[in-house]
Amino acid sequence: MARTAASRMRWAMIALAFFATLINYLDRQALSVAAPVLRLQFHLSNEGYARILFAFMLAYTIMNGVSGLVIDRLGTRTGYALFVAWWSLCAMLHAFARGALSLGIFRFLLGIGESGNWPAAVKVVAEWFPIEERSIASGIFNSGSSAGAILAPPIIVFILLKWGWRSTFVAVGCLGFVWLVAWLRWYRVPVRTTQEVALPPNVPVWQVLRSRFVWSFTLSKVFMDPVWYFYIFWFPEYLHHSRHFDMASIGRYAWIPFFVAGLGSSGGGFIAKGLLNFGMSVTAARKSAITFAALMMTMAVPAVLTESSALSIAFVSIAMAGYTASLANMLAMPADVFPAEAVASVYGIASMGSGFGGMIFMLLTGWLVDRYSYVPVFLLFGLIPLVCAFVLWTLMGPLEGHSHPGAQTFQTQG
Repeated sequence: MARTAASRMRWAMIALAFFATLINYLDRQALSVAAPVLRLQFHLSNEGYARILFAFMLAYTIMNGVSGLVIDRLGTRTGYALFVAWWSLCAMLHAFARGALSLGIFRFLLGIGESGNWPAAVKVVAEWFPIEERSIASGIFNSGSSAGAILAPPIIVFILLKWGWRSTFVAVGCLGFVWLVAWLRWYRVPVRTTQEVALPPNVPVWQVLRSRFVWSFTLSKVFMDPVWYFYIFWFPEYLHHSRHFDMASIGRYAWIPFFVAGLGSSGGGFIAKGLLNFGMSVTAARKSAITFAALMMTMAVPAVLTESSALSIAFVSIAMAGYTASLANMLAMPADVFPAEAVASVYGIASMGSGFGGMIFMLLTGWLVDRYSYVPVFLLFGLIPLVCAFVLWTLMGPLEGHSHPGAQTFQTQG
């Protein structure tokens, strides 16, 4: 009976991670949706806007290497709560921005807090789900990013047009504290089995850093995650400046690719599960699903070349679904190799590649748009996911051999 209750409870736990991720993206998207108004008020060029995004990515990158370690030390319940409270407060501080500098400072502080969401959610997956369900569970919680991005344009545009842009940041920031009450009330670590009790309490950081999986996984994220950052931070701007959408039109249409991306998040998990059921190895199933998703992301190329705005949104939707399908599998990979006690640290360290790539490509985006157009930018983000797939197939090596709960020996560089 206890095992049946625990089995049912795991879906409630992943639902909490889903809503945290949704709120995370509402807080993150508030700036990009309101950007046309803020850029006009604060006289921001594309490069100036890119520098504010860089401030967020700088903090996000630095803290990705720290947040996972903090969560592994404090535990999922306390660690997740700490980061959600921090980023929710910082989201509300945006209402006090008086110019580019203060806006950049508040984005930096937001990046510190938001870095904790994915390491914490990955840890929830590792604590509650068996290996064959991890890509599905990862897809479920990560679809919160798409849900948040879907809701952001209509909600933020409505609040902005009715009460002003400052109210949007206060409203989305308050949601995190509502989530915090539910999290502290209901989350708990599942009861350990005899085998799980024998796990070491912590994996040494030096052992994590020496892992072949960690450095290759980190490198792969340099070429995958910046694509998503481009869409969430620049897509409303692209619709406004290149497709000539006004704020009301952005509110009506900018959510569509994120809705499709939410379907991709779940689809990526089921693709991997189907390949595993078909008899494919964990390594081949994860990497094959990610490669297929990377090919979907090349749809960014025709998206910028077509004259039709409707077709452009459709192609972007396919590309974004490809990203979320790939991420559902990449989120599951640390738990395939490391025990639950270490997965937040592993994912946090690897996500420094995500942040580093995000910083470089955000600045490059602003530079390219100011000097040329969005065409080279879409070409770039349509092709670099293929580099990610290449890294996974050539440098990462196998996941098998370490994907069981008691594993204590990991792939090393040698």
